Amino acid sequence: MGQQEETYYLIRSDMLPEAIRKTVKAKQMLASGEAQTVQDAVDRVDMSRSSFYKYKDGVYPFNALMKEKIVTVSLTLEHRAGVLSGLLSHLASRKGNVLTIHQTIPLSGVAGVTMSLDTANIEEELTSLIDGLHELDGVIRAVLVARGE
Repeated sequence: MGQQEETYYLIRSDMLPEAIRKTVKAKQMLASGEAQTVQDAVDRVDMSRSSFYKYKDGVYPFNALMKEKIVTVSLTLEHRAGVLSGLLSHLASRKGNVLTIHQTIPLSGVAGVTMSLDTANIEEELTSLIDGLHELDGVIRAVLVARGE
């Protein structure tokens, strides 16, 4: 229902615009501790903070995406008995490990749920897993909102 499909591409780094390559480098510097602040990182790679913030949530080195195991998913569920239980059973059947669940108080027959999942043992691709959540009875919306180690 009105979901926006995310599309990913695998592109050689020398084909990317300079701002994207600098964003990746700045993120690597922050992750490794080589740069302590965003300002320090962008200064070192000679880019603006606004360019960094524009791209930082949309660009990742390929190897980083392959290693990620913990994801955060935002869902909108119909407020009726068994919907959350069905969702959890679906994830368990795919060997997903739920780390955290936060559910809002239902309003107008729907509830917001945010959950963190360990996907290390899930064999299907993450996009396929998220797409599968949309097919579950009572799931109105499912969106991947964060990835991490």
